[in-house]
Amino acid sequence: MPEYDKDLAFEILSQILRSAHTIMKRFEPIQSADDFVKSEAGLEKLDAICMQLIAIGESLKNLDKVTKGSLLKNYQQIDWRKAKGMRDIISHHYFDVNAEAIFDVCKNHIERLSQTIEKIIQDLSSI
Repeated sequence: MPEYDKDLAFEILSQILRSAHTIMKRFEPIQSADDFVKSEAGLEKLDAICMQLIAIGESLKNLDKVTKGSLLKNYQQIDWRKAKGMRDIISHHYFDVNAEAIFDVCKNHIERLSQTIEKIIQDLSSI
C-alpha cells in the first residue's frame, strides 16, 4: 500500500490526463508551428495549449509533493524533470515562448504522456 494519499494522487493524475486530452483535441487542426502564429485563431490555440501545459507541469510538481517523489520515478518513459520544467519556462518566459517548441511537445510527447498517466492510474487502481 502506498505511503501517501492515494485518492489525492488519483485526483491529480485525472487532472493531468484531462489536460493532456484537451491539448490533443486543440492540437488536431495544427499541421505546423506556423499554424500557431499566422492567425488570431492559431494564437488563441497556442495560448490555450500553453495554459494546459502550465497546468500539467504544476500538477506534476504537486503529485511529486503528495507522493514524496516515489511515484513518477517508476515510469521512466517520460522525462518528468522536463515535463515539470515546461511549466516554468512558459509561465516565467511567456513572451519568449517558441511556437516550434510547443508544436514539438504537442506532436511528439503529449500522447505518450497521456498513455503513461493512464498506465499509472491503472497501476494504482490495482494496489
